[in-house]
Amino acid sequence: MTMGTKILAAQHYVPNTVVTNNQLAEVMETNDEWIVAHTGIKTRHFSMNGENTSDLATKAAQKTLAQANYAAKDVDLIIISTITPDAQTPATAAIVQAKLGATNAWAYDISTACAGFVFALSTADKFIKSGMYKSALVISAEVNTKMMDFTDRTAAVFFGDGAGAALLVADEQVNNIYAESLHTMGDGETIHSGRTYPITEIKTSNYPKTDAFFQEGRSVFEFATTTVPTHIQEFLTNAKLKAEDIDYFITHQANLRIIEKIAIELEQPMTKFCHNVEYYGNTSSAGIAMAFAELWNQNVDLKGKKLVLTGFGAGLSYGSILLEF
Repeated sequence: MTMGTKILAAQHYVPNTVVTNNQLAEVMETNDEWIVAHTGIKTRHFSMNGENTSDLATKAAQKTLAQANYAAKDVDLIIISTITPDAQTPATAAIVQAKLGATNAWAYDISTACAGFVFALSTADKFIKSGMYKSALVISAEVNTKMMDFTDRTAAVFFGDGAGAALLVADEQVNNIYAESLHTMGDGETIHSGRTYPITEIKTSNYPKTDAFFQEGRSVFEFATTTVPTHIQEFLTNAKLKAEDIDYFITHQANLRIIEKIAIELEQPMTKFCHNVEYYGNTSSAGIAMAFAELWNQNVDLKGKKLVLTGFGAGLSYGSILLEF
């Protein structure tokens, strides 16, 4: 019998510290009016009390398991998408596995930047539909602030910290994941973070160093507002659907102006586009996961509804996945 993938629960978590535009204006040359006009962002949450990426991921996962009344020991697989791991090794997913007490799960990270939740959902879906695994926790978690250069106002004003999680289970009668389209353009320059470099000579002063987050803002905007809408249209055509057939779109929460532009290109109302970037900022891979969790927990009947989740970011990686309930 063909196995389906059912989404059983979804939750999100953000750190307690809320940072306003005016607070950022105290440390860099910017102001609330400029940030809101160009990004739509009003506040964001910063992890400033010792919570690292694994902590945010663990709390989102705990809330998700509690919602589903599902024991951590019954989870088979944990996939975490992040570009801000606790460390290069071990995987943040391994740390989360221990914190959850998910002793029977194997765990690993993926890194496809702001497309991470879509890529991770796709990956978990394949494991479940293989028939070998009955459940998977998919978590996107980011502490972007630890990678920011706060002298770079073209990047630092956008980002916040947070995590979102979804529990996927095997089901013989229900399948929520119906179609996907994933792409990589092989661009390592437009967006990058945490670059490390090989040594040039043997000396005692050698010590690992990493670069702060960097993005070419204009190139990112053009990519997000041209390549991405075209991709969504082609994805829907291949799925024998039109934009008007979709009940909700959840795109990467890059900034509100980009989401508005995608809506215009698809000729769809903003009421169909879930967004949280105004009060969470750009949370990289966590943005879609958090927006999905918010929709999941609203008083909205998703039965019979179609959702398109579209991520795009460094790589340049982008992709969409179609959910039906």
